[in-house]
Amino acid sequence: MSSNSEIQKRRTFAIISHPDAGKTTLTEKLLLFGGAIQTAGAVKSNKIVKTATSDFLEIEKQRGISVATSVMGFDYKGYKVNILDTPGHKDFAEDTYRTLSAVDSVILVVDCVKGVEEQTRNLMQVCRMRNTPVIIYINKLDREGREPYELLDELEKELNIHVRPLSWPIGIGRDFKGVYNIYEKDLRLFSVNKSQISEDVVSISDLQSEQLEQLLGPKFAGQLREDVEFLESYYEPFDESLYKEGYLAPVFFGSAINNFGVRELLDTFVRVAPHPQPRDAAQRVVEPEEKSFSGFIFKIHANLDPNHRDRIAFCRICSGKFERNQQYYHSRLQKKVRFSSPTSFMANEKSLLEEAWPGDVVGLYDTGSFKIGDTLTEGETLQFKGIPSFSPEIFKEVINRDPFKAKQLDKGIRQLTDEGVAQLFVQQPGSRKIIGTVGELQFDVIKFRLKQEYSATCELNTLHYYKACWITSDDKEALRRFISLKGSNIAYDKDENPVFFAETSWILRSVQETYPALQFHFISEFYQNQ
Repeated sequence: MSSNSEIQKRRTFAIISHPDAGKTTLTEKLLLFGGAIQTAGAVKSNKIVKTATSDFLEIEKQRGISVATSVMGFDYKGYKVNILDTPGHKDFAEDTYRTLSAVDSVILVVDCVKGVEEQTRNLMQVCRMRNTPVIIYINKLDREGREPYELLDELEKELNIHVRPLSWPIGIGRDFKGVYNIYEKDLRLFSVNKSQISEDVVSISDLQSEQLEQLLGPKFAGQLREDVEFLESYYEPFDESLYKEGYLAPVFFGSAINNFGVRELLDTFVRVAPHPQPRDAAQRVVEPEEKSFSGFIFKIHANLDPNHRDRIAFCRICSGKFERNQQYYHSRLQKKVRFSSPTSFMANEKSLLEEAWPGDVVGLYDTGSFKIGDTLTEGETLQFKGIPSFSPEIFKEVINRDPFKAKQLDKGIRQLTDEGVAQLFVQQPGSRKIIGTVGELQFDVIKFRLKQEYSATCELNTLHYYKACWITSDDKEALRRFISLKGSNIAYDKDENPVFFAETSWILRSVQETYPALQFHFISEFYQNQ
């Protein structure tokens, strides 16, 4: 098959939401409708609650939250769909932001009871910065929630995007009767069914048909006619080009837990969502149709299989064709590398792959040579943009309480921070290790995984710093003097870049004014262009 036809059928997207909006449940139901799984993880069987397919870390299973991005792929109606299920919790937003650099579009899940929430706004801001196409799925219609018109107004106002409903709910909560698919002109009647796919679909091209009363009753039939007439007159017809430019978000309604409203979302998504798009590199724009292979590492995960202590780097293919056992050029290390066992994913299930195309995510076994943002090519030096680390806000010193486990602790800390869930800084003298994060929950995950995966325990003592920022200067002597004078507040990240720890915002402003020859950076991406 030609390169262009392979590119055209790829759909690579992330599912994002505020915690508890139903993101992971929707992911599972898309897999269910795509035939990738036979039973969703929320189904109770033999009194054992099966954990979600896309939540494979032990702590995720225990707490019921997603703390790491999962990658899943399946075929659907001639398309190759790649889903990246992201953490919803704000403490893991950095992982989600990096994941958004690896996708071509997004499905945003909104709880119909709670509407737009804090993390919904934050994630949408990142999408707006990149003009990422967004489809909105309003979930939990089987619960007593807010009126659809109110939700649409809030979406436009809070998320700064125009919306266009392509399906419309009939009733809500106890009165929820189903959804009318405006896009396909058919009616889907609601039934409570968590384990199987409902096929209760009625084609109604004419809403004036008496059949509507027979199916819904006079009250709901009349209300549906009135609603659809208003929607068609108030909203412009759906414009696919405006959606792909990131200005217009199609909206669907449903109940993911009941497999309802998911099929029309998936059917519309594969038809209208963009295929793999060009990627900005520091050197040039990379087109997916280019013959030469290129890709970048957006995530690293240690111990995907704890029995084998493996380390997987997730590579998004940007151009060309990836082939197993071919040699590729590692731009940062300036050396050739070969991969004999590249993998594709269904959450934690891996399978060997022979080839991959733009839009695909490939798992590469890594011995420690990769870091997030690294680029692979066929020889060209490239550095893709938009894969930063952010300045952490919470700092804790690692205290080892078991001298016999020092090596395991050091290896665990370095591997886990390489994944991007936290940042490691080393302060001299004494190689004092400091972990920086943007949220407290990350420390819980680190301690849990150190014990589970490395048999290492430690204490994490809080350090009272306001902010850590990377420091650079064209005046190398000025930088050297500053590091010498502020030695007790200087540490180095894993790439040996100097970092300044400020105790307060006042101190940070003061040193910025006192040392004008220095630049203080709150995002690490500037190093990628050096």
